[in-house]
Amino acid sequence: MEPAGRGGKRCTALRPQRGLQGVSGFRRPPLLRKTGSALPPRPANPRVPEAQGAEVTGGRSDSRWVRGKMTTLVLDNGAYNAKIGYSHENVSVIPNCQFRSKTARLKTFTANQIDEIKDPSGLFYILPFQKGYLVNWDVQRQVWDYLFGKEMYQVDFLDTNIIITEPYFNFTSIQESMNEILFEEYQFQAVLRVNAGALSAHRYFRDNPSELCCIIVDSGYSFTHIVPYCRSKKKKEAIIRINVGGKLLTNHLKEIISYRQLHVMDETHVINQVKEDVCYVSQDFYRDMDIAKLKGEENTVMIDYVLPDFSTIKKGFCKPREEMVLSGKYKSGEQILRLANERFAVPEILFNPSDIGIQEMGIPEAIVYSIQNLPEEMQPHFFKNIVLTGGNSLFPGFRDRVYSEVRCLTPTDYDVSVVLPENPITYAWEGGKLISENDDFEDMVVTREDYEENGHSVCEEKFDI
Repeated sequence: MEPAGRGGKRCTALRPQRGLQGVSGFRRPPLLRKTGSALPPRPANPRVPEAQGAEVTGGRSDSRWVRGKMTTLVLDNGAYNAKIGYSHENVSVIPNCQFRSKTARLKTFTANQIDEIKDPSGLFYILPFQKGYLVNWDVQRQVWDYLFGKEMYQVDFLDTNIIITEPYFNFTSIQESMNEILFEEYQFQAVLRVNAGALSAHRYFRDNPSELCCIIVDSGYSFTHIVPYCRSKKKKEAIIRINVGGKLLTNHLKEIISYRQLHVMDETHVINQVKEDVCYVSQDFYRDMDIAKLKGEENTVMIDYVLPDFSTIKKGFCKPREEMVLSGKYKSGEQILRLANERFAVPEILFNPSDIGIQEMGIPEAIVYSIQNLPEEMQPHFFKNIVLTGGNSLFPGFRDRVYSEVRCLTPTDYDVSVVLPENPITYAWEGGKLISENDDFEDMVVTREDYEENGHSVCEEKFDI
């Protein structure tokens, strides 16, 4: 197999930034109160469970008190999905956005209220994240109000800690806004802000106590991050970001289908489902491309996808091979998408971004480049502990392709091991759940008392973002 890459590429390594000039549409929320010296006592929080009918005893909600310790809510606040749940319960994966449908333009649906939309075609997404950073606080507040409110988690803020994730090298202004909202608006008892990769690394080290190093490959909605961790500390000098994520893949698939078959540029929701149902990572791109050019039965790549009409067909599906009409038209009134090389050409962008003009290296090369930036004696430990997380790692063939290409680019005397967790989407959340059970968890968080006394500086000292 050829090593990764069919064109010249460069890497994008992140550096801490102080401003928000590069992110369009950023609006900082109004400053709630100047933090610094000790503050006067606050009025009772209107969001605590008295208003939600919860049974409260001595200021603590019994349903939320676990083993005599304060309850912890873990929120992996992704740009596409929020993974949320109490540390003693199971996780829920919920869309982290609002929607408007073309049939009910005036009504806004939040998070998992998408299930109430009868006709999700032409769905309009209102996202709190742009280019991987949280910039629309109005939308994010409404999503959080819904998640924390009586319809979902009924959070008793005064008796709840929160572990919440944020992107690598997050802008200072966004970090400060998040502190203000979590401590001053919601009044959480204590907060731990952390990168999702740090939670994934914690989970991996808990499962593999003999290992000291791992490299987390987090391929999500906006970006793919490659981050080495040693003894639970990230090695900042070797962090790499590739500007390819699930959003770009869905948009590219929309463009290809709109150009070749059917105008679907407004059908983000439907085409995202098509991508998840039919796309896969090719183990030999040129061989699959040759197969996709064949006619009739010989073309084993080609597949017919039945699009939903949201009356009789609620969810799209792939036609079984034996029911496919290889020449001519279908008699039924179903709307069909015929997909061939699109199935593997779209995920291929993760491995060769230069295919669509993004001059960066693909995931396997970036993994090797990141590890080569580390001390030589540590490198073998990273090569044998590569952990894949994020939604893109669910593409069939993704793990095998990463392994084969990293193996090609690695010295033969190094072992290479690529781990795909059972659920790569919730892996970071599970790490947060484990951290909340640690004996030293209290030392990791910032309490509201600390924040009211010292302001943002105490968060800056404690949180390694």
